[in-house]
Amino acid sequence: MLSIGQIAMMSIISHIIFIYITWRLIQTINFVPLIRKGRGMEARILILFLTIVIGTGVSRFFLEFLQWSLDLSYLL
Repeated sequence: MLSIGQIAMMSIISHIIFIYITWRLIQTINFVPLIRKGRGMEARILILFLTIVIGTGVSRFFLEFLQWSLDLSYLL
């Protein structure tokens, strides 16, 4: 059984890792044709927000799946 502190630490690390992975993947996409002239800063902020949303969503899925797997022991 994991303590609340261990779960919190695992969640923080998971979110950071998946946000980093998402950031690396999003950097491979060429957004230049989609950006209007003079709106570079807004585009970078949008990409940052998209990275956080996608990375956090994937991390939550991973953490929930892990929790569900641990909860299966209560089935029997």
